[in-house]
Amino acid sequence: MGVFSAIGSFIMTPLYYVISAILIGFHKFFSLFLSPEGGTAWALSIVGLTVVIRTALIPLFVKQIKSQRNMQLIQPKVKELQKKYGHDRQKLGEETMKLYKDAGTNPFASCLPLLLQMPIFFALFRLLDQAAKNQTPHGFLTVDLATKFGEAEIGGVVPIYESFWGARTWGDTPDGGVMMVALVLVIAMTATTFFTQRQLMSKNMPADAMSGPYAQQQKMLLYVLPLVFGLGGIAFPIGVLLYWTTSNLWTMSQQFYVIRNNPAPGTPAFAAKQERDKAKAREQGIASGEIVPEPEPETDRRPAVREQPKRQSKSQRQAGSAGGQNQSKKKQRGGR
Repeated sequence: MGVFSAIGSFIMTPLYYVISAILIGFHKFFSLFLSPEGGTAWALSIVGLTVVIRTALIPLFVKQIKSQRNMQLIQPKVKELQKKYGHDRQKLGEETMKLYKDAGTNPFASCLPLLLQMPIFFALFRLLDQAAKNQTPHGFLTVDLATKFGEAEIGGVVPIYESFWGARTWGDTPDGGVMMVALVLVIAMTATTFFTQRQLMSKNMPADAMSGPYAQQQKMLLYVLPLVFGLGGIAFPIGVLLYWTTSNLWTMSQQFYVIRNNPAPGTPAFAAKQERDKAKAREQGIASGEIVPEPEPETDRRPAVREQPKRQSKSQRQAGSAGGQNQSKKKQRGGR
């Protein structure tokens, strides 16, 4: 047990210093125009922490998008391998991993931002929980700051360390205000997790990528992740729920921008971008005074019907031939 505790301390201690430094910096900033004793300044500091963390993860997000795009583009090749090696699962696995390696992608790349945020998530949870229960400082927090952080209340009513499950009670009745705020944040966290994944599948995946193993993995995550966070969220402090919901909103906005401006070929988002580009080109042409040609209406392009010569009798043909010979003789005499 001591070994695991040492490993956990080795991982979490640097995170305590990073997270506490960012929180204290934002708290000093928001205290310039908000009460430093109030919970609103601390709540906004948690939002600021989220923005800093997600900004630092932008390069990883770009790598994730590229990996997902490559996964989509190689799905037809994955299906070919399944048809070819369907009887040999070991060979199928080897060839599939080789294909992933050649394409520079990984089926688990889409989980990297989530996995990297989990230690930060637990560090914030621990930092807030210890500050609230024992006034224990971590990182750059002093005892005084840890106490203020642990006792911070949004609007002077809702403590940021409380959770839906552990809402404090007045007598035998749970605090309804805390439970309501926590429930709203749990629902918001669950909904944003679901719609973030659905946004990617419905807008930026080609049709032939919706039936392979990668699509099955994405469909499973689409329902499993929100369920996991929804069930676990009832035990998360309000401050942690605020962090995760803000992170999901950041992901949705970032993903919307990438899908809209740089969609994968063959996807609904790609077709929508082509239509916008065409409309923009027409508007620019009109603004510059250029005449933008309208598409030509469809016309009957069948070749004209040749007029067939009238049928003549034998005597008419002989008379015509004799007339032609007489005309030729007259031209010859005239030439002399």
